[in-house]
Amino acid sequence: MSRFLFSSVGKVSPPLRVGIVGTGYVAKMRAAALKTDSRSQLVAIAGNTPSSTIAFSQEFDVTVSASWVDLIQRPDLDLVMISTVNRDHGKIARYALEQDKHVVVEYPLSLDPLDAESLITLAQEKNKLLHVEHIELLGGLHNAIKASLEAIGQVFYLRYVTINPQHPAPAKWTYQPSLFGFPITGALSRLHRFTDLFGTVTSVNCQAQYWNIEPDLYKACLCNARLTFNNGILGESVYGKGEVFWQSDNTFTIYGEQGTLIFTPEKGQLIQNDIIQDIQVSSRRGLFVKDTQMVLDCLYEGKPLYVTPEASLYTLKVAEAARQSSLLGETVKIDI
Repeated sequence: MSRFLFSSVGKVSPPLRVGIVGTGYVAKMRAAALKTDSRSQLVAIAGNTPSSTIAFSQEFDVTVSASWVDLIQRPDLDLVMISTVNRDHGKIARYALEQDKHVVVEYPLSLDPLDAESLITLAQEKNKLLHVEHIELLGGLHNAIKASLEAIGQVFYLRYVTINPQHPAPAKWTYQPSLFGFPITGALSRLHRFTDLFGTVTSVNCQAQYWNIEPDLYKACLCNARLTFNNGILGESVYGKGEVFWQSDNTFTIYGEQGTLIFTPEKGQLIQNDIIQDIQVSSRRGLFVKDTQMVLDCLYEGKPLYVTPEASLYTLKVAEAARQSSLLGETVKIDI
């Protein structure tokens, strides 16, 4: 939760009335979670595509608003959940806060760190919840990594690779720079694992490459961000997707003075000399439900959430430094 407490905590009358902007996978996970919790009532949705919006409304028996503006203007909403294209997160969140709604938004809060920072200030002024989802922090992989770090002693280098081949690359918003943002910004969870586990960053050097790029659409991208942390650890985040890749890779490797950790989403290994010890990684299933339940716990009972908007903002600033580095062709120092 943010650094302040909401005066409305403990005074929210059930059910909490919720509207969702978006009709994709995440929006459906949110809707399903809300429908199964008696503390919440899904009132309305707004989508971009009429056919998918109608199908969504029928599946969850919910009213359709003509636009996200109309949805937010409804006087019968307490909370707005934003699960749409990255480009629109900031402006939708701002309007919702201005209309005195609580806000839950999928990362990133905004593509512009200055805009994101002003939204956090606005939420504080309005005394409203602003929660930026980072379910990777709730997952089995992240918790297994945290629990295993002590075994390898002083960490000095880490490398996180996520490669997603697509043949053909889909003509969808995640391949459109104007809608998704700089790849590492749009896929902020990769960096957020780093900052949550290993702290603040002093500098970043990043290279970005795109293939078959058309106006606001590419077939493949690759970003390689090399980070130096304040504690001296060196980190490397590799993110790629699209048609030039032929094998998927999702590997997090952490080198310590007393051993090495290698994790995939399904399993982990602790390697020390010739001894390899398997590490169990629990399933990712149910994380959006857990996140939604924690939001309700926060609003009804004042329980702190697992991540603060300030922490998400910090990682967003690191991602922006990576973007600037890729444009300038030089290392960018971070003084945040």
